Amino acid sequence: MIQDIYPSKLNNNYIDYKMTAEDYVLWFNAEGKAYVRIREERIEFVTGQDVKESAAVYLFSVDNQKYFLLLGEENFRNPEYGYYSTRELRDKCSGKELFAVFSAYHLWKWYTDNRYCGRCADSLEPGKKERSLVCPSCGNVVYPRINPAVIVGVIKGEKLLITRYRKGYAHNALVAGFTEFGETLEETVAREVMEETGVKVKNIRYYKSQPWGMAQDILVGFFCEAEGDGDIRMDENELKYAEWVSREDIVLQPNNLSLTNEMMKMFKESEVMI
Repeated sequence: MIQDIYPSKLNNNYIDYKMTAEDYVLWFNAEGKAYVRIREERIEFVTGQDVKESAAVYLFSVDNQKYFLLLGEENFRNPEYGYYSTRELRDKCSGKELFAVFSAYHLWKWYTDNRYCGRCADSLEPGKKERSLVCPSCGNVVYPRINPAVIVGVIKGEKLLITRYRKGYAHNALVAGFTEFGETLEETVAREVMEETGVKVKNIRYYKSQPWGMAQDILVGFFCEAEGDGDIRMDENELKYAEWVSREDIVLQPNNLSLTNEMMKMFKESEVMI
């Protein structure tokens, strides 16, 4: 999956570093596209020596390499670099650099969406001691937003419930959805499967989780069983396809980055049983 970058390791501890010439710098335009270069399916970043101003905030490090986010105006131009969406990079690249872009995008989105205090409307400032935004007027503190969502592998005998979204990602997927307030993850599983496919489920069991910075999510994977006949009543507003598919007929996604694809692969290869 995208976070599986061993032996490299993401260190997300916040430290108030000052950017140096050797540090990597990420810049996202108003559409959320990253300014990077692609070489042989690997992502390359501009560095601190390419940035003329110091309006950058420390993001994280991967091994000993520090990454910064440029918060000011763009001030570099290199014909070898271009703007790529996270979806485009997902289709073209892999490795620790892609995970870095996804993680940086998560934080860029948070910084961009939280410029003003929701309590008094003054401008927020980056915290100095932790990953936060602080209001200098009223003391309000805002932390990064992380959206919990479930990925659900619903099993009926030797078949898995495969879906495709009405909009967006075009490849095979599983039932997925966000957790509502006052709701457990297990309740989210049952509700989302019922809402999207009309199938009741039982024996809900946790599989694995995944950070997914592309949507500021933490994805939580579950397997469960269909209860009763498993007749599908698809929500056509959400999905364009929902069918019970035999193990051998499951078509996987074109890369191994997502928790969804791993769960489909596990079932396809008989690593997950009822």
